[in-house]
Amino acid sequence: MNDYKKNPQQSLDTTEIQIARLAYIGASISTLGDGLSAVAAGLALNALEKSSNQNPQNQNNDQSKGSEDMQKQIDYLINELKQVKKMMR
Repeated sequence: MNDYKKNPQQSLDTTEIQIARLAYIGASISTLGDGLSAVAAGLALNALEKSSNQNPQNQNNDQSKGSEDMQKQIDYLINELKQVKKMMR
């Protein structure tokens, strides 16, 4: 409280920076979540389309490839989130 009385402008600037930092983190996480949702929706659509057009043997191979693709995309999004976290330090 004494710091605020000594230099209220500096305390206000620090608070505003912290608020802006939190807003940035929240927007980044939200964007990554939206991206993950879009990837999941695309994979689900792809799986549905292929299941209606293929026999069971090919379907298993496609599901395995789809799972691998999804894991790669999830890994990418996790790495992006880690980079945002590093930037905030």
